[in-house]
Amino acid sequence: MKRILLSSLLFTLVVISAEAQVQVGHLLCENLADPISIDAAQPRLSWQLTGASRGLLQTAYEIRVGTDKGAVDKKAVSGKEEGLSWASGKVSSDQSVQVSYGGAALLSGRRYYWKVRVWDNKGNVSAWSEPHFWQMGLLQPTDWKAQWIEPGYAEDPVLRPSPLFRKQFALHKKLKSAFAYVTAHGLYEAFLNGRRIGDLCLTPGWTSYNKRLQYQVYDVSSLLKNGDNAVGVMLGSGWYRGTLAWRNNNDIYGKTLGLLFQLELTYSDGSTETVSSDGTWKSSTGAIVYSEIYNGEIADARKEKKGWTTASYDDAGWAGVNTPGLPTDKLVATWNEPVRRHEVFSAQKIFRTPAGELVVDFGQNLVGWVHLRVSGQAGDSVKLYHAEVLDKRGNFYTENLRAAKQEDIYILNGGGVEDFEPHFTWQGFRYVRVVGFPGELKPENISATAIYSDMPLTGSFTCSYPLLNQLQHNIEWGQKGNFVDVPTDCPQRDERLGWTGDAQVFSRTASFNRQVDNFFAKWLQDVAADQFASGAVPHVVPNVLGKNDGGSAGWSDVATIVPWNMYLAYGDKKILAAQYPSMKAWIGFMEANSDHYLWNKGGHFGDWLSYHPERDPGRAANTDQYLIAQAFFAYSTQLVINAAGVLGQEEDVKKYTALLQHVKEAFQKEYATPGGRMISNTQTAYVLALQFDLLPEEARQSAARRLVDNIKDYDDHLTTGFLGTPYLCHVLTRFGYNDLAYKLLLRDTYPSWLYPVKMGATTIWERWDGQKPDSTFEDAGMNSFNHYAYGAIGDWMYRVAAGIDTYETDPGYRKIRIMPHPGEKIDYMDASLQTYYGRIVSNWKREAGQLLLDVEIPANTTAEIYVPSRSADAVKEGGLPLSGHAGYKVLKQEGGYTVIEAGSGVYHFTAAE
Repeated sequence: MKRILLSSLLFTLVVISAEAQVQVGHLLCENLADPISIDAAQPRLSWQLTGASRGLLQTAYEIRVGTDKGAVDKKAVSGKEEGLSWASGKVSSDQSVQVSYGGAALLSGRRYYWKVRVWDNKGNVSAWSEPHFWQMGLLQPTDWKAQWIEPGYAEDPVLRPSPLFRKQFALHKKLKSAFAYVTAHGLYEAFLNGRRIGDLCLTPGWTSYNKRLQYQVYDVSSLLKNGDNAVGVMLGSGWYRGTLAWRNNNDIYGKTLGLLFQLELTYSDGSTETVSSDGTWKSSTGAIVYSEIYNGEIADARKEKKGWTTASYDDAGWAGVNTPGLPTDKLVATWNEPVRRHEVFSAQKIFRTPAGELVVDFGQNLVGWVHLRVSGQAGDSVKLYHAEVLDKRGNFYTENLRAAKQEDIYILNGGGVEDFEPHFTWQGFRYVRVVGFPGELKPENISATAIYSDMPLTGSFTCSYPLLNQLQHNIEWGQKGNFVDVPTDCPQRDERLGWTGDAQVFSRTASFNRQVDNFFAKWLQDVAADQFASGAVPHVVPNVLGKNDGGSAGWSDVATIVPWNMYLAYGDKKILAAQYPSMKAWIGFMEANSDHYLWNKGGHFGDWLSYHPERDPGRAANTDQYLIAQAFFAYSTQLVINAAGVLGQEEDVKKYTALLQHVKEAFQKEYATPGGRMISNTQTAYVLALQFDLLPEEARQSAARRLVDNIKDYDDHLTTGFLGTPYLCHVLTRFGYNDLAYKLLLRDTYPSWLYPVKMGATTIWERWDGQKPDSTFEDAGMNSFNHYAYGAIGDWMYRVAAGIDTYETDPGYRKIRIMPHPGEKIDYMDASLQTYYGRIVSNWKREAGQLLLDVEIPANTTAEIYVPSRSADAVKEGGLPLSGHAGYKVLKQEGGYTVIEAGSGVYHFTAAE
C-alpha cells in the first residue's frame, strides 16, 4: 500500500513538474481583457505562454467556452461536453494569437466564459488557465427596445444648455445582474441613484455618426437597490452638433441632442425586465449652460438641480420628452479603448506675468482639463483660460489658438467649498490663466487631469543621451494628447480633427508606444465609410470639411499605409480584409486620374511644413508635389500587392504588380535621370524615391550619395516636412550612412528633432521652429505646440537604433529581428516592447571596449539576433563562446553582424568592438 501511495505521489509530482514548465495566461478576446460589448460573430481569442526553458513553442491548444462558468470548469464525463458552446478538443497548432471562436452561434447580451490550455514542444501540457469571459453586445437592431428621446422643452438657441433626462423606476425582486446600453446624439454622462455609471469620458466617442454610431455597455449591478431607483443622463453638444473646423461649421450631424438608454435587468429567479428610454422620461436643463469643444464650458452652480439623479428628487416641474422615432440600424458596439482620465498634475508654479495676469504652470503640455476647488459668494465667477506657451516676455500667449477660446467659466453657488471641472470639452495646455478667483490661489486649489484613449502601454525607450530621452517623452505625450478617440492633428486650436496625413506618418511609431490596433481599426472603419465614391479619401476623418476635400497624396494614402502598418505590428489579417476594398478604391482613384500612369493632377499638400528659411527663401526645400504624388501612387500600389498576397487574392497580385511597373517607369521617366538625380533636389525627393524603391537598382547608391550631399549642404541638418521625415533616417541607415542618421537625430539646432527639446518643449511641435531661437513665434495661423507628426522618428529609434523589429513574412512579432545599430555619443540604449506573445527586450551598452547586448524573446516566437561583431568567434553568450550553448545556432556573418537564430529566452551577448 505504501508503495502504491509513493508511486502515486511521484506520478503527481512529475505531472505538476511537467505542467510547471509551461503556463498560459494574459487571456484576451478581440485584444481586450474581459470585454462586455463584442459584436463579432466569431470573436478572436489570444493568450500568452510562459516558461523557464529556452526555445518554448506551442504545439497544440484546447479551448472551452460556455455561458455557464461551472460547465467551462467541469471536466468531460464519458467524453461528453455538456453545457458548452464550444469545446475545441486538442488542436494541433502553434497559433496563440487571434484564434477564432468555432462554436455555436453567439447570442445578444450573453456572457461567455472561456479557458485554454496548451501543449509545448518539450512534451509538457499546461494547467488550464483561469477562466475569463467576454460578453456579446446587442447584435440586431431589433434587440433595441429603447426609443430615441429628445428634450421636450424649448431650447435656448444661442447657448444651447446641456439637457438632462431622468426616469424613476422600482425593483421588487432580488437582482442577479444589470447592464446598461447607452449612446447619444452628442456626448453623455449617465448616473444611477446619484452615482456615475462608469468612468469613461467623451462617450459615445467620435465616428461618422450618420453611418456608424457606437454604444457603450456598463455593468451597473452594484448601483441598483431594492425599491425606488432613478437614472439620470446629461448630454453635451460635442462632435455631433458643436462647431468643428471653420466658418461656423456646426450642426454637422444634426441640430437636436438625443439619448438612447436600455437597462437590462436579470433577477435571481431567472425573470428579466427592461427599463428603456421612451416617452415617459422627463427632461430639463441644469448647471451646464454652455459647452463647446473649442470654446469651453460655462457652468452656473446656482442652476444645479441637486439630487436630480436620485429617486427622492421631485421632477414635477420638468418637461416631458419627444420621441422622434429614429432608427437604431447604425448602432455598433465599442471595441476600441475608451477615453479615460489618466495623470493628474499639480501646479508647479503660480505666478504673475509681466502683464500682471495670474497664471498657473503645470510643467507639461497636456490634453484634458483643470479641476478647481473654490469657495466664495453666490454669483462669483472664475474664468480659466488655457495656453501651451508663454511669449518672449513671459506673458500668456493664445494667438495660435485662432478662433478657439479654450475658456471655462464657473459661477459659484456660495454653498461652501465647491469643485468644478468640465464635462463635454477639453483643452490643450500647459499654462492656465485664472481670472476672478476669490482670495489667494494656492496649489491645493487647482490641478490638471490628462485624458486620452486608454490604450495599454507597450513600449519603453531610454538611452544615455538625456535630450533623446526627452524627445521620447515628447513623442509619448504628443501621442497621448492627440489620441482622443480619433487620431487628431492638434488638441488646442479650432481644428482637433482626424487629419489623415498626420495619422499615417505616425502610425508605426504609435504601435510601439501603445497598443493601438483596436484604436486604428475603429478609425479605419470611418476612413472607409467616409471615402468618396471616386475612391478619394477625405483630408480628415470623420469628414467634416465637405464633399470636395480629399485625394491628396500622402493623406489619402492612409487607406493603404495604416492597415499595412497595423498588420505588420500585430499580425492581424482581419484589419487587412476589412480595409481591402478601401485600399483598392484609393488605387483606383489615382489610376483614374493619371495619364499614361503619371498622376500629375489635383491639389496636394506636398511635403507639408518642410524647411523654409525666411531670410533665404532660395534655400527652401520645395519638393515637386506631383513627384510626391507619383511616389505615393507607387507605394500604395505596392501595399495593395502585399495585402492581396496575404489575403490570397492572386489575380489582384498580378493586376497590381503590372500596374506598379508602369507607375515606376512613369516616375523614372518624369522625375529622375538614369544616374539617380531627381528633378527636385531635396531630401524628401531622394528619400521617397529610395524608400519606395522607385529607382533602378543601379541608380540607388548614386541617389543615396546625392541625398547625403544635400544634407551636408545644409550643414548636416534635415529639411524634410511631414512626408519625408518618417523615412529619412531609415534610408540613410539602409544605404550605409547610419552615422549620418545619428548625427541628424542628435542635432539640437534648427531644424532638428532636438531643437524644440532645447527650447523646453514637452510635446512634439507642428513646425521645426514653432518658437524661434529669439523666442518669437512662427505664424500664429499654423503653429501648434502639440502635433505628433514629426515624432515619427520614433519608428527609427525603436526598430533601427534599438533594433526591435518584426518580419513581413511573420508579422506581429511572431518572428522577431533584433538588430541594433549603435551610434556615436550613445553609451547605452534600452528598449522593450510588450507584444501579444510577451515582452521583447533589446538593451545594448558599450563597456570597457566591448558591446554588451541583452535580449529577451517571448515564448512561442523565434528570433534572428544580429550581434554587432567582426566575427562569431568574437561573440560570447552568457560568458561562453557561441559554440558552448544549445538552444540557438549561428546562421551567418553579415554586414558587421553575427546572425544567430534563437527561440524564447533571455540572452546576454558580448562582443569586442
